[in-house]
Amino acid sequence: MQDRTEKGKLAMLEALEKTLGVVTGACKLVGISRETHYIWLKDDEAYKLAVKSIDDVAIDFAESQLHKQIGKGKTQATIFYLKTKGKKRGYVEKQELDISGEFKPINIILKKDDDSNANG
Repeated sequence: MQDRTEKGKLAMLEALEKTLGVVTGACKLVGISRETHYIWLKDDEAYKLAVKSIDDVAIDFAESQLHKQIGKGKTQATIFYLKTKGKKRGYVEKQELDISGEFKPINIILKKDDDSNANG
């Protein structure tokens, strides 16, 4: 049983790589339920770390696709990249609020009921 489970986990990791981390698709490829996958994640730290590293592969793939779009001169891709990776260089959107006009302070008065009024 243990050997079968370990083989299932290895197959699932391979399937997750093929599907770029899409759990439903990977489970269908391997023939296990999503619940089984999530039980393995909860109970097996090594499996959990391996799945996390596959998530990083999927992000790497997405980043490579973004760089391809930038290379093709896609303005939206360039703007997105600069807003996320170029923050240190000032490529951020900021909202400026103009708070002009007259403001009056708000007074809050707290009163404590004394015993003579409480029975009233």
